[in-house]
Amino acid sequence: MKIKTLKLRNFRSYKDEVSIDFGDLTSFVGKNDIGKSTVLEALDIFFNDGKGIIKLDKDDINKQAISENDNEIMITVCFEDLPESIIIDSTNDTSLQAEYLLNSSNQLEIIKKYPNAGSAKIFVKANHPTNQHCKDLLQKKDSELRDIIKSQEIDCNDKTKNALMRTAIWKHFNNDIQLKLVEVDVSKGDTKSIWDKLQKYLPYFSLFQSDRKNSDGDNEIQDPLKEAVKQILVDEDLKLKFNEIAAEVEKKLRKVSERTLEKLREMNPDVANSLNPIIPPAESLKWADVFKSVSITGDDDIPINKRGSGIKRLILLNFFRAEAERRKEEKNIQSIIYAIEEPETSQHTEHQKQLIKAFKSLSESPYTQIIITTHSATLVKELEFEHLRLVSTNGNSKIVDMVNPGHLPYPSLNEVNFLAFSEVTEEYHNELYGFIEAEGKLQDYKIGKPIIDYTKQLKNGGTKIEQIILTEYIRHQIHHPENKHNPKYTNSQHSESIDNMRKFIQSLSD
Repeated sequence: MKIKTLKLRNFRSYKDEVSIDFGDLTSFVGKNDIGKSTVLEALDIFFNDGKGIIKLDKDDINKQAISENDNEIMITVCFEDLPESIIIDSTNDTSLQAEYLLNSSNQLEIIKKYPNAGSAKIFVKANHPTNQHCKDLLQKKDSELRDIIKSQEIDCNDKTKNALMRTAIWKHFNNDIQLKLVEVDVSKGDTKSIWDKLQKYLPYFSLFQSDRKNSDGDNEIQDPLKEAVKQILVDEDLKLKFNEIAAEVEKKLRKVSERTLEKLREMNPDVANSLNPIIPPAESLKWADVFKSVSITGDDDIPINKRGSGIKRLILLNFFRAEAERRKEEKNIQSIIYAIEEPETSQHTEHQKQLIKAFKSLSESPYTQIIITTHSATLVKELEFEHLRLVSTNGNSKIVDMVNPGHLPYPSLNEVNFLAFSEVTEEYHNELYGFIEAEGKLQDYKIGKPIIDYTKQLKNGGTKIEQIILTEYIRHQIHHPENKHNPKYTNSQHSESIDNMRKFIQSLSD
């Protein structure tokens, strides 16, 4: 399974329901404290039920919602790439479609509601039968299903399997099944066992936070290494070799002790005869303790915690990946979701490019999704528009939009960085100016703009005063940094020029 859509309501800064689309690689961009990490943490709560990184508490309820006496957090996830068959009661194969557990888009839509940030009430929103004779069948016991089959004289060849009895009943009322989009409660009564089975098909979700420690002495690094030791030591061939070593050591120890007692007997037979060597049996030896200091060092034997911040974080990121993969396999879960906050932290620009290239490649693997947040304009430029989700606000409402280049004043990743981080760059200024010029609209753009003096440096070494608009003034300084005859434009002038060009380009499409 893969996440198609996440819906948040009353969770932290997300009051009104916000729907967020996901792909194989999804990157959330936006200003600080805008709600990017909130998305990843909501998913951790949804998938790991408070046993992951994030613990839900009452401070997570949206404050405005509380003031309106609405204390229920809701986190909804819609899944696609669904399994063809599932087992939700006993060992009987069925399917989500056959059990009417899919929504109008043929997705599995799971809603988790947390009243007062407490335990989750779980629902599946689906086009489900509502005919009085065939509704709520998932909540009925086998005896109740048999009673319906008997009272309605329904053909059913096997009355020992609930899935087959439900199918027979629904088939019988097929012409009047009355499908409606309803919320099927799967967190109480007999349906709870169905949820226990159903959640085993969900992806394994693992969150890597931006403030994660990065020392090789930390538990999260030591644990996977220690777990590796445990798994290695249970290998039968190794056990035989360890037993052989233990037997050889025991043999030599006995010889040493016997020679010692023999010499002691020459001096004091009574004491010697009262002593016996005690050697632990091979099976009681704790071989794991021999490897309790496992770690990773470089070629020069420098441990991780003495390396640079970037290297430590890069190694830790891959420990995280390895441990997540191990747990996925341990739980026999097919799909995995890696959620990573600010992977660019402590990374050189070129390293950031390598990281995003690796993430893009990893996201192309089967049954794998990558979700990241970032503040890096460099990283954004290595992505595609389809990967980006821009988080912003409109009044008190939160907005999470896919970045559609056709909807931008100028279709550029520099435009995304401007919207997400208010990044004002010479590259972006050049792009906007070049676009206006290429469209043949430069003269129209100049109309009504204030004129300022610019000292042009001539080939003969002389100078000449020209009167130009601010945008041209900045353009000339960008392209001719060797000309020192003019005051450097300010950041506010740079922003003003970019704003003017963006508004003009937008007006062209209005």
